[in-house]
Amino acid sequence: MANLGPHKIHRIAINTGGGDAPGLNAVIRAVTLCARRRGWEVLGIRHGYGSLLGGEPVMKLNRQAVLGIASQGGTILGTVNRGNPFETYITVPGCKKKRLAADVIVDNFHKLKIDGLIAVGGDGSMRIGHKLMQMGIPIIGVPKTIDNDMACTHRTFGFDTAVQTATEAIDKLHSTAAAHERIMVVEVMGRYSGWIALHSGLSGSCNVILIPEIPFTMQAICDHILNRRKLGRTYSIVCVAEGAHPKGQGMFFKGGKVRGREQRLGGIGEWVASEITKRTGLETRSLVLGHLQRGGSPSTYDRLLALRYGAAAVRLAAEGMWGNMICFNPPSMGHVPIEEVIRDTKKVSVYDDTVLTGREMGICFGD
Repeated sequence: MANLGPHKIHRIAINTGGGDAPGLNAVIRAVTLCARRRGWEVLGIRHGYGSLLGGEPVMKLNRQAVLGIASQGGTILGTVNRGNPFETYITVPGCKKKRLAADVIVDNFHKLKIDGLIAVGGDGSMRIGHKLMQMGIPIIGVPKTIDNDMACTHRTFGFDTAVQTATEAIDKLHSTAAAHERIMVVEVMGRYSGWIALHSGLSGSCNVILIPEIPFTMQAICDHILNRRKLGRTYSIVCVAEGAHPKGQGMFFKGGKVRGREQRLGGIGEWVASEITKRTGLETRSLVLGHLQRGGSPSTYDRLLALRYGAAAVRLAAEGMWGNMICFNPPSMGHVPIEEVIRDTKKVSVYDDTVLTGREMGICFGD
């Protein structure tokens, strides 16, 4: 189903799934305006696939509906990051037995006479989209994640804004850390990749950066901090990705499994701070930025990138190239089969130029 060839399109739909990211509304605006100029009707599916599962009705998207939304954070369609339709059974009016949610989605998709779906989401959303495509829903994927860990694309929208937010927070920590001569540990998002920690840590002049791709030892971190003290540097800033972990140990999770959902990463920042105090005797504080990184207006870079993703998705739909995900290969937009995207996530290479830059500047990576 990767290429159905050009065919007459009357109506397309768009949805947003997974965690929110700055730039989602810009994608919705671009898809709507580009599709409407081609004479297509555009429907917005609310809360992931909620509108196709008996939730809020679909939203009719036109120029008025998307007026001024490119600068807004969040998503006017809403989103969800739980309830895999291939693992969930729901009650349908008029049916005695519960039905698989995916089957209901497919049925209602065709009842609405939709010709194709622009699915905006991360790797989880792409996996769901790939399965729905095999059940008869033509899909084009648009990659979305602040973590920048989607395979086959150079940059995802939302990442630049998240890094900017984290960098600004780190900038503010410098003055309070200096005033109290403390060690400050800031934990940032990123799941199993260290892109946010690496970019914000280096931009924010952190002294230690810990990422999942480079397992660390507390000895290396503490030695670095104590050596700075000997040189008269009375405070240090540690930026740690939520998926970072000590050598020989697993990642830190909180809350255990919640109703079958994936475990949530978290707690590494607090643990690192505690270990620094225990091993050095230096006063240490920790801070978790959390969902602050997802909020707010998208940066200029993310706004433009999101608009380009949305426009490229409509062009691909016009060509009948269903089953592909839009990818950004600077300076151009391209596409790649969704099945290739979902095979793996994009990790930071230990030979990445940004890592090498940090090492040459004397930043400790804990190894």
